[in-house]
Amino acid sequence: MKLSQRISTVGASETLAITARAKQLQAEGIDVIGFGAGEPDFDTPQFIKDAAKAALDAGDTKYTPRDAEMLKKAIAAKLARENNLHVESDQVVVTFGGKHALYDICQVLLDPGDKVLIPGPYWVSYPEMVKLSGAEPVILPSRVEDNFRIAARQISDAARDAKMLILNSPSNPSGVTYTPEELREIAEAVLKTDLIVVSDEIYEKLVYGDTKFVSFASLDSRLPQRTITVNGPSKTFSMTGWRVGWAAGPTDVIGAMRRLMSHETTNPVSFAEAGALAAYTSEHAARTIETMRRAFEKRGRHMARRLNAMSGVRCVEPTGAFYCFPDVSAHYGRTIQGRKIADSNTFMQAAMELAHVALVPGAAFGEDRCVRLSFATSMEQIDRGLDRLEKLLL
Repeated sequence: MKLSQRISTVGASETLAITARAKQLQAEGIDVIGFGAGEPDFDTPQFIKDAAKAALDAGDTKYTPRDAEMLKKAIAAKLARENNLHVESDQVVVTFGGKHALYDICQVLLDPGDKVLIPGPYWVSYPEMVKLSGAEPVILPSRVEDNFRIAARQISDAARDAKMLILNSPSNPSGVTYTPEELREIAEAVLKTDLIVVSDEIYEKLVYGDTKFVSFASLDSRLPQRTITVNGPSKTFSMTGWRVGWAAGPTDVIGAMRRLMSHETTNPVSFAEAGALAAYTSEHAARTIETMRRAFEKRGRHMARRLNAMSGVRCVEPTGAFYCFPDVSAHYGRTIQGRKIADSNTFMQAAMELAHVALVPGAAFGEDRCVRLSFATSMEQIDRGLDRLEKLLL
């Protein structure tokens, strides 16, 4: 059967493929240490599960024609309270995860031939979503020497014939967070153009050290009409499997997303919606988030320190999210136990097959010098996996 040209340009998610391969080896009895997963290892908080159970027991198992009205109001209140963004509930749409929100934004805003600016390294799905809309991803490169941050002038130089900019801070895969000052410089550059900004803020609560998170649209009174903010409870509340996300922005964009969803997925799962509502309204939320944040901060510092102590490895210490993105290119050209290391893919294969450590090649994120390791796992597993990797690289 002949597939569409559109889908033929899209590859499968590398992060999901690596996680699946690790699980396959584990099922075969091989002890694989997994650093591939992009999800917290904590359980969903009990108060959220209790809310979903109560919804199930109350028979809340049907279609949700009310369009998640209570949850949208709670999200609008959260944005006002925590992000200095003021929106009405009709400026919020609840989706099946943040990924769904991002995909639908591309579908309702982009036409074939449009160009979208994406800072690199980037989350694996951004370019593919852009291509599925018929548009063209344009990568703005950054370097490990610059802590994987683009400069505002790069936007100015590339914005002439572009329609959209996708920002992600804290970043997957680099773990880097832009400072408020850096974001203001980017905002100033954006406001001199006609760019629409999609601000992916899914890791907003997972920031470390002196890092301060700020929502991009809050930086200037003109930005809310130019910005679609994407977020959700999946990372913050360890709700990845619940498939709840959301977008907030101009009424016409959100309305178009809602129309698309009416033919695509309708409204979110009823009892998952109840759990998300509890996440954004419970008095227990802040304490739960802080417990996870502190654990991730400790793990991230530890992993970066250990990686930087390894021969031929250079790692920027993460200031957000739960990833380290070390530059391992000093090992390219080596032969390790009969395997030639030529790039991030062959590095990943050697780590998986020889050391039984699962990590994601940086090529999937547009930076072939690096590999991504998630520290969303226990400190014991981190040390076991890094012991193996260190031994492999001797």
